[in-house]
Amino acid sequence: MSIDVSGIKEGQRMMWTAGDYPELARTIESVAEQVVERARAKAGDKLLDVATGSGNVAIPAALAGAEVTGLDLTPKLLDVARERAAEAGVQIAFVEGDAEELPFDDRSFDRVTSCFGVMFAPRQDLAASELVRVARPGGRIVVAAWTPEGLTGRMFKTVGSYMPPPPPELTPPIMWGSEEHVRSLFAASGAELSFERQHVTFEHDSPEGWLEYNEKVLGPTILAKKALEPQGKWDALREELVKLYSDGNETDDGGFRARAEYLLTVAQLPA
Repeated sequence: MSIDVSGIKEGQRMMWTAGDYPELARTIESVAEQVVERARAKAGDKLLDVATGSGNVAIPAALAGAEVTGLDLTPKLLDVARERAAEAGVQIAFVEGDAEELPFDDRSFDRVTSCFGVMFAPRQDLAASELVRVARPGGRIVVAAWTPEGLTGRMFKTVGSYMPPPPPELTPPIMWGSEEHVRSLFAASGAELSFERQHVTFEHDSPEGWLEYNEKVLGPTILAKKALEPQGKWDALREELVKLYSDGNETDDGGFRARAEYLLTVAQLPA
């Protein structure tokens, strides 16, 4: 694909630096634990966590005894990850880098993971091939991604409907949550694939309160508001998002509790 994605990646650095992603990441720590469990990380394993963010996967993997490297495009998040690793008492190599061009030799890692991270790499075929390239024969790749049908997937689709469309050559990130699409991404690898649809539960004092929280901490929501408010379009999007969260609300006590579905992919490479 000949498209220039440098501007997209710079926008992603801005997006995940806006707000307080490490704070939001605390709400999805249970997913990271699932990723580590499915990776079967243990002492003696070399594990790479791609788009590691603030270290949600990297830290528990290191606590399990693995020799961990965490890679991310965003230096600010890596600084937080280093602080969290120090607090947890684990040694992790954190590296600034690109999921589409991993700075590691072929067959370097026993385990390769990504939790709501590699899904945002613009060229998905390239990113998937990089995950495979750096994994050793018999290695295991584990990826968590929001499903298109789930609450967070629908949130991204709703926000995207108000924003300038991406280049048509690029596949939406939430397609990493489609089993059929993921099969196509790993088809050339010969990997044995297994899938689990799971969910994480978000809780707040109300649907409106959950959106207000996202307006403060979640980069995509923050940047959408910044772009749309001057155009007079934010109120309409905000109304749609409140309705989305209200429709997904499972409590009738005035609070907010909703399940967001994600797909957990395990790719077991041939030995």
